[in-house]
Amino acid sequence: MRVRRAELSDLDDLVALEEATFDSDRMSRAQYRRHLDSGSARVLVASANHRLFLGTAVVFFRKGSRVARLYSLASRPEARGKGVGSALLAAVEQAARRHGCNEMRLEVRTDNASAIRLYERLGYQRFARIDGYYEDGAAAWRYARPLDAATR
Repeated sequence: MRVRRAELSDLDDLVALEEATFDSDRMSRAQYRRHLDSGSARVLVASANHRLFLGTAVVFFRKGSRVARLYSLASRPEARGKGVGSALLAAVEQAARRHGCNEMRLEVRTDNASAIRLYERLGYQRFARIDGYYEDGAAAWRYARPLDAATR
């Protein structure tokens, strides 16, 4: 498996993976396009080869802040449990460190047990609940993890 920065030529595959992974709160083609060109976002893909996407991650950086925000982490159902999420998280954390960030934050649906297990296994700590966070009214847990200089 290889994790790399997404390119404009990946746009169709990014949108297809988003639609196959999420029932709501999906990023649009225009949003992906904007994030691919943005200095304040990084879009990464994990692939078995250049065209077979296993997963994707989007992380945001805010100017003047040392806190990065994992906006989205998605993996194909058939790739779950095979290290795709862990590899993508390690890559976004490394990107955040290079961007000068010392903390990663994220939100996750309170009913997404597999994602919660992944984040907690990798050292993320729950610190807040946000009711009605998602389009369908579902609540979210907020998590954070300090990013030390060491790499995973």
